[in-house]
Amino acid sequence: MEDDGEIVGFLVGFLSQTDSDTGYIHFVGVHPAYRSKGLGGQLYEQFFQAMRDNGRHIVEAITSPINRGSVAFHTRLGFTIVPGDGMVDAVPVHRNYDGRGGDRVIFRKVLA
Repeated sequence: MEDDGEIVGFLVGFLSQTDSDTGYIHFVGVHPAYRSKGLGGQLYEQFFQAMRDNGRHIVEAITSPINRGSVAFHTRLGFTIVPGDGMVDAVPVHRNYDGRGGDRVIFRKVLA
């Protein structure tokens, strides 16, 4: 997303090569001055539509368990947390997902 030629938000996602029903959100960023204005939600909605257009019905994303803002954001958008093999601050995590000590929360959303 741009505002007057300046990049203020982006989303990098892709279609799974191994699961023909799934797309993944790899990373997302919104300029700090543009947060809480709905840009993140707009980026996700555009990605959801791209997934539907490509016959995908499941979207997955990950975050660090200490990123409470991200956990809340994904939950507000209707993602569920995929149960893992551990807990960090009452949040289910997949231990060592990102290497040793890289616990991550996995989110899944089924598109309507």
